[in-house]
Amino acid sequence: MTPPGSRLTAWLPPSLATLHRDALFVVLLLVLLAFSVAAPAGIAGYARRVDWPTIAALAGLLLLTTALEASGALQRLGEALVARLASERALALALVGAAALLSTVLTNDVALFVVVPLTVSVCRLARLPATRLVVFEALAVNAGSTLSPIGNPQNLFLWQQWQVSFGRFVLEMAPLVALLMALLLALTVLAFPARALGAHRLAAPTPLDRPLLVTALLLYAPFLVATDLHHAGIALALLAAIVLAVRARLLREVDWGLLLVFVLMFVDLRLLAGLDTVRGAMSALGLERAAHLYWAGIVLSQGVSNVPATIALAEYSQDWRVIAHAVGVGGFGIAIGSLANLIALRLLGERRAWLAFHAWSLPFLALAALAGWAALFWL
Repeated sequence: MTPPGSRLTAWLPPSLATLHRDALFVVLLLVLLAFSVAAPAGIAGYARRVDWPTIAALAGLLLLTTALEASGALQRLGEALVARLASERALALALVGAAALLSTVLTNDVALFVVVPLTVSVCRLARLPATRLVVFEALAVNAGSTLSPIGNPQNLFLWQQWQVSFGRFVLEMAPLVALLMALLLALTVLAFPARALGAHRLAAPTPLDRPLLVTALLLYAPFLVATDLHHAGIALALLAAIVLAVRARLLREVDWGLLLVFVLMFVDLRLLAGLDTVRGAMSALGLERAAHLYWAGIVLSQGVSNVPATIALAEYSQDWRVIAHAVGVGGFGIAIGSLANLIALRLLGERRAWLAFHAWSLPFLALAALAGWAALFWL
């Protein structure tokens, strides 16, 4: 007789069935339980602390990228890349550059939803470990997205809050991004050898599900436009209905566990930000001085992620330029510094990737901090 727990696990989507083994989820859940025990009266307000439009947008992007991956298109693109690129270094430079470029126009999260599944397919084909490449792609989207007001959520907030022109924002951030990309591309050359790719010989190209591919591509732009117009919930409902009609099985393959992790992050981080001790500490940092504001933004991003850090710093300073540089740099270092880091590691789905990520990202944070200081105070 099958145990009840096994029957439940078989029924759940794979990402939820294994969620208890996700260290980040467990930590976030324990933090929430601690807050709930300490202040049970606040439990009723937890749902209001979640940015539901962001969750709806993330869910829609997960649906679309799941469909794109299931269509076989990314595998076919990977086969084309491996056939045309001669070395591991050339492949790494191409994927890192593509991730950075996409992040400036599609946001860092969307860029990862496209590039990471493609990278996994390419590495499987070329018999390469995907971990290091995905780590560098996470660094790339953090660097590239810093350039544009629409590249990441914190820039979008600053752009709207201070009503800066699009062109001025890009010009102010261009020196920092140029330095970051120069450092990252140089590091990519050092980290990936020039040895030839050892691709598997394929009897035939990967089958392509054209109806599913066309459906996913046609829905991408309308979904992004609807989300930009603040209709993410309605767009998600329509998208889910279409996917259900076209390929119902895809709903089970979506990483619903990632959505749950993000919900917990919103609640936990906003509960932490509301503590009197946290507010008092912020007031004592002397954020009216640009240097203090810069280093505070980097350090704060390491603890609560750069989006909440941006919102918090905007309460204490009107210097959007320093804040933008600080939280842009703060996306490197500890994985929680940027939600894009968490998405990349989650999409990769390897436990050891966390160690590999920090082995590269923490040293890069030191270099990026110096680059940000140079861009702000020397250039």
